[in-house]
Amino acid sequence: MGRMVALLRAVNVGGRKLPMAELRELCGELGWREVATYIQSGNVVFSADGKPDALEAALEDAIREGYGYDAPVVVRAAAQWRRCAPANPFPDAARETPNYLLMLVSKRPPADGAVATIQAKAAAGEQVKRAGDAIWIYFPNGSGTSKLTPALIDKAIGSPATSRNYRTVAKLEEMLSA
Repeated sequence: MGRMVALLRAVNVGGRKLPMAELRELCGELGWREVATYIQSGNVVFSADGKPDALEAALEDAIREGYGYDAPVVVRAAAQWRRCAPANPFPDAARETPNYLLMLVSKRPPADGAVATIQAKAAAGEQVKRAGDAIWIYFPNGSGTSKLTPALIDKAIGSPATSRNYRTVAKLEEMLSA
């Protein structure tokens, strides 16, 4: 049984409601143990047997069946997750403006050229870099008005991706160790 992180995309936005208490219960029904969530955006730390892709599929199926919508899920083993924050290519932003630094993780490794494709669409000082299987984007003015849309990012990466700000990345790492 290994410790893992599951990140859900697009929950509790646009009418897709999934209270975290219900998400914890749903994960428990899948046989996951030591389930904890962080904030309302679909961050789960848990212990389970199985490969990440099988766990992703199981939770996606359960959400589809129980809530009637598709919510892509990305699962990372604890060892993978613990490499994320130290690999962050924007250490100053992580320290000074952690909410403006986003880490994107995707179901499959990013396609060759993904960073260049995303960076070509960036504006207002936005910077894009890859570290391991994650793509990091620094939004010096915040991401709210950025032209880097989820559809553009998914297309560049080649599979669904979800992002978390640096503060959340660090908090999930802390939760894995609790």
